[in-house]
Amino acid sequence: MTLFQALTRLAALAVLAPPALVAVSALSRIGHRLPDLLTQFTAPALIATGAACVAFLLLRLWDMAALGAVIAGLLLVAVWPQWAPPRGTPADGATTLTLYSANLWARNNDADAIARSIAAADADIVMLIELGDGPNARLDEVLAGYPHRVATPRKDRPSGAARSVIASKRPLRRVRDADGQGLAALVAEAETALGPINLIAVHMTRPWPFQHPYGQISQAERLAGLRHGLTGPIVIAGDFNSVSSGRIGRQIKAQAGLIPAPAWPGTWHAMLPSALGITIDHVWRSPDLALLDRRLGDRTGSDHRPVIVELTRATQ
Repeated sequence: MTLFQALTRLAALAVLAPPALVAVSALSRIGHRLPDLLTQFTAPALIATGAACVAFLLLRLWDMAALGAVIAGLLLVAVWPQWAPPRGTPADGATTLTLYSANLWARNNDADAIARSIAAADADIVMLIELGDGPNARLDEVLAGYPHRVATPRKDRPSGAARSVIASKRPLRRVRDADGQGLAALVAEAETALGPINLIAVHMTRPWPFQHPYGQISQAERLAGLRHGLTGPIVIAGDFNSVSSGRIGRQIKAQAGLIPAPAWPGTWHAMLPSALGITIDHVWRSPDLALLDRRLGDRTGSDHRPVIVELTRATQ
């Protein structure tokens, strides 16, 4: 092997080392904050590894391409629970419910883009978090066609004043607000074609190192408490600042007994092609609901993409 060949393979190993570390972290399912932080990037690591494998093949680095394929396979195993969670079995003849959920970013003043995105989705229910002062001042335009609304009070934050809103084409009633331990949650009950549905619009804190390392864990525990305080079908949607296969997603599955919608394509960052993003904006549902479809909504001017799901009753 020549010096050039040796250096080329060392460079290839340097390229493959980070995604390999992500794969090991994700598959280990270690709950420590550092491996979990790497787990958040399983999907883009898979895409990047696939691209690297193609480059290695073009350079005729067969051994490096084979190693990359192994790492890509491990990443695919790790990301599969995010991309292909159970959808449930739809009940025969059941009607459908369309729900739109978005983190609008508190400093986003593009009310026109928000209104267009919501109108294009034509959902039955709209769940918004980080609704800033600008769009809120034009709420009747933003939520045209959604006369039934509940909202949290305006909250001043370093990142911008904001509130959460749940809106519906059918009657809607507030159940409670839950703002504590950093968890911002709005709980409501909506009359729908499927019957009464419990709704929680939620915004969880960022992961370590931006916040206390146990912040998300305590918030997920509180969210599970809110869920178990409600009877009947439930949908929890919003920004969880975590992928569904990470420690917080696993905690929500275990403690709240909820099922996430598929996480591909990604919702964050909105400036990236969605295939390269990660999904930290989720719609979780109780097992008595089945998922028919999940897609991304039109951009709103936020750094997050909206999520649109179609739900129906599940067979019991």
